[in-house]
Amino acid sequence: MYAIVEIAGQQFKVVKDQKVFVHRLQTEEGKQVAFDNVLLIGDGDNVTVGAPAIDGAQVGAKVIKHLKGDKVIVFKKKRRKGYRVKNGHRQSLTEIIIESIAASGAKKATPAKAEKKAEPKVEAKPVAKKAAPSKADDLKKVEGIGPKIAETLAEAGITTFAQLANTDAAKIAEIIADVRGNHVTDTWPAQAQLAADGKWDELKKWQDELNGGKAE
Repeated sequence: MYAIVEIAGQQFKVVKDQKVFVHRLQTEEGKQVAFDNVLLIGDGDNVTVGAPAIDGAQVGAKVIKHLKGDKVIVFKKKRRKGYRVKNGHRQSLTEIIIESIAASGAKKATPAKAEKKAEPKVEAKPVAKKAAPSKADDLKKVEGIGPKIAETLAEAGITTFAQLANTDAAKIAEIIADVRGNHVTDTWPAQAQLAADGKWDELKKWQDELNGGKAE
């Protein structure tokens, strides 16, 4: 006969006289202990399945000794944050021996409670909230701005029509001074303002009259 029983939050398949290591129980060494959360019992070809537990079934055991498991190293690291934490942990265990498996007729037993190990507290560090970045606009919609210029403006922190509209034409010329070509920036802030205001028809009409961003 065998049984599947829940002991201290874990499920085990057990038979009589089997030794099992479970999470630390509060029962003293040498004492008897009973587990009534039996999920399945098998006896030859007869298998009884609980829903979820079998009413009246019980597994009896004896506590042999309390001990600690092998050490487990837990290492946490966060890239580019300088955060490194190394902890060692040995799980508190109890060795028990299965003495009996009762399929029915057992009285409801008080379940043995597992001893919880206090986990070390890690002090939470306050994290500064970052402002959500503004969505970049397609500055190439401004007549006279190509991919290279748009990239150069983005490197200078100008990524939206509103930012471009608030930048002086002379300052724009200074920013793109290293970009090859003869660029006239006089109309770019005004074009960007129309784009920022959503006046696309008016902008398109004006751009039809421009030549590379320069008024003819």
